[in-house]
Order: sequence, then C-alpha cells, then structure tokens
Amino acid sequence: MTSPSSTAPTTADGAAAANPQPSAKIPGKVIGSIVAAGLLSLSGVTVETAMNVTFPTLMHQFKISTETVQWVTTANLLTIAIVVPLSAMLKARFRTKSLFLVANLSFLVGLVLEIVTPNFALLVAGRVIQGVGAGIALPLMFNIILETVPPQRIGLMMGFGTLLTAVAPAIGPTFGGIVVSNTSWRVIFVCLLPVVFISLVLGIACIQQVSEIRKVTFDIPSIALIALTFCGLIYGFSSMTTKPIVSLQVGGAIVVGLVALVLFCVRQLRIPAPVIDIRTLKNLRFSGFVLAFFLLQAISLALSFVLPNYLQLTDHSSALIAGLTVLPGAALGAALALLGGRVYDAVGPKPPLILGGACAIIAMACFFGFGHHLSSLAAALIYLLYMFGIGLSSGNIMTTGLSHLGRHEQSMGNAIFNTAQQFAGACGTSIASAILAAGQAGTPDIAAGTATGATMAFMVLLVALVVEFVDILRALF
Repeated sequence: MTSPSSTAPTTADGAAAANPQPSAKIPGKVIGSIVAAGLLSLSGVTVETAMNVTFPTLMHQFKISTETVQWVTTANLLTIAIVVPLSAMLKARFRTKSLFLVANLSFLVGLVLEIVTPNFALLVAGRVIQGVGAGIALPLMFNIILETVPPQRIGLMMGFGTLLTAVAPAIGPTFGGIVVSNTSWRVIFVCLLPVVFISLVLGIACIQQVSEIRKVTFDIPSIALIALTFCGLIYGFSSMTTKPIVSLQVGGAIVVGLVALVLFCVRQLRIPAPVIDIRTLKNLRFSGFVLAFFLLQAISLALSFVLPNYLQLTDHSSALIAGLTVLPGAALGAALALLGGRVYDAVGPKPPLILGGACAIIAMACFFGFGHHLSSLAAALIYLLYMFGIGLSSGNIMTTGLSHLGRHEQSMGNAIFNTAQQFAGACGTSIASAILAAGQAGTPDIAAGTATGATMAFMVLLVALVVEFVDILRALF
C-alpha cells in the first residue's frame, strides 16, 4: 500500500489534486476497521469529558475532596500519556488485530469495574485500565488509515478520524450532565457498553494485517522515564490550581518531569531501537507541524474549560445552558474536520490551514475584546467562528505533517503527534485553570473575578494562536 509521503504533492502549493486518481475507492473492510478503532477512541474521549461533570456527585457519594476526585481524570490521562508513546513499537511488534483486541477488552473491563465499583479506589483502577485501551486505540486508528487508505483519500479519512475524536468533547459534557441530572453516574458507563461491543464485532470482522511484524526490544529504562516524565508534568500542572507554584507538588513535580524528559531524549539518541525516535524532529517541516498541533490542542482544551466556567459564574447560566452554548460550535468543528479533509484532498494543505488559522485568531480576538461583557448568545456565535477555523485546520495539520515523512517513519510520526495531543490536554486545561483562579483571587466578587481571569486567559490564548499561525506559515512555505 502506498503511503502519503510516496505520493507527495508536486504542485507549488502542495495540492493533492495533482493526483490523477481522485476517485480511488476505499474497501469496505478498511472503512469497517477504521470505524472499529474510531468508536473505541470516541468512547474514550466521551467518557473522559462526561466524567468532569460528575465530580460534585462523586465527592458526596465517596466522601472525598476536590483534590482526590480529580484522580478520576488525572489517572486516566497519565495512563494514556504513557501508553501512546509506545504505539510505534507496539505496532511493529504485534499484529494490528491483536492490539485492537487488547485495547477493546481493556476498555470493556474498565467499564465493568466502573459500573459495579463499591469504592473510589476501584473506580480509579477502572479508569487506569480504560486508559490502556484508549491509549492503544487512538494511534491505532490513524495507523490503520495511513497503511490501508488509498493515498487520494488520505485527507478525507484523516478528517474522519479527527471528526470521531472531535465530536466527543461536543457531546461528552452535555451527555454527562443529562445522565447525572436524571439518574446515576454509573449509567454513563452502561451507555458505552453497546458502542464498545459494536466496535469489537467490527474489529474482529474487518481488521487485516498490512505491515510486516518484526521483533522489537522494549527498552525498560526508556519506558520508566516516559512514565516519570508524564507523572511529573501532568501531576504538576494539575496541582497548579490548589498549590503554590513553588511547592513540591507543582514546581517540584514539574522539575522532576523535565529532568526525566531530558534523560529520556538523551537515551533515545544512544540506543539502537529508540521508543520514540526524536531524530524524526530534525525534519523541520514535520516538527513545525507538531508544534502547531500541540499549541492548537492546548488552546482548544483551555478554551473549552474557560467558557463553561465563565458562563456559569459570570453570566449566571446553568450547567446545562453552558454546555448547550458550546455544543453547536463543537458540533460544527467536528463536522468540518471531515470537510477539511476533502478540501485537503482537492486543493492541498495551504487554503484550509491559512483560512482556518485566520478564523480562529479573529474569534479569539473577539473573546478577548468582549471578555467582561460576554453573553451566552455572543459566546455561542464567536465559538462557532472559532470551531469553523479549528475544523478546517486541526486534522489537516496532522495529515500535512505526516506527509513530510517517509513510509518507515510515519508510525513514529503518528506516535509523536498523539503524544503531543495528550500532553497538550493536560497543559492547556491546567494553565487555563490557574489563570482563571488568579483572576478570581483578586476580588471577593466571584463573577467579576471570573470575568477578569477569563479575559486574561483569552489574551494568553490569542498570543498562543498567533504563534501557532506563524509557525504554520513557516512550515508551509
């Protein structure tokens, strides 16, 4: 199967339209295998975002603090962040269907544990086991696309993969809020059982082996350093809202994570079979797209944290109204992920990436400009413009970045992109939360403080978007 890089665009703007076979058909089993892995990825992100609205209920039921209940999300994110960097080695060592079965069955075991758990410790254990499944499934979906989809349809199917992961944040909070308001939080996991089962049946029926299996040695010190890196960084960033920056829980944890990251990079340069070949980042075009992807993911997740809090605390909207306010924009962004892929296939990466980046910057500038006077309607309209831009550009950043790698490098590039995505999520949410808390701390009026903190966050996110846009232009030209 030809890879995207082997059919790299030859026109001045990198247009994929130069390919003489734009209507190449995607086999049914290929579509089935992508949907199978995609449903598992969708379930992972949905349950992660849906659980955020259950925290008050869990605190009351299990008699735990805010700091403790956050481990429902943090433990899951840590597990995913540790598993995702191993995806390239796992793909090389094991059959695709075997990896899928491990991912799916892990997810199912996690769901069952969460449904029947009598205590908080088992709930967290279920989230960890679920994280193993989600950590394997997400890069596996994109690897299947890169290996099995005809090159003329790579943009479309990468857009489809992005759509599946993008639609989850749109439905997760609303879904979780409806469930918790009307029944038990355990129903969140019950509802996912049929989805994961359908994924299992499709995967067994459709997933085929394309790449050759080879013997790969797993470097235990490297894996330990990955775990230490993400444990330190994610725990440190997650603690920023409750502890001082100079404390051991924040500053100390971040330092430990950074030292482990440096040691990991040094080791990857010295061993013959690196877990993540950081030499891939010497390709400046590829590394430019990785940086842009990281920034865009962090900005989007930070914004999805700031807006609902602003609407509830400053505009005095209910939790359901706050969720519904961002729902149209999130749904539009998810739908445009697919359209953006079709645009990429038709005219190349430059038009969707430039237009998408410009729309996102304009929208964030509006958020910043109206930061102290933002109604639910205004927020919904501006967020629609923002997600229009994100829908056009997010998936295409990944597709374009991977197109600058050779076939043998693409699974490693995929691992790097997905690792960046997981780390961006932890960074974006934690930093936005810290900025919002800083604004609230400056005044006894929680509404005014939230407006101030949100405006500060919008300014930081606007600057980050400008940096991301400049980086995209540099990588494109």
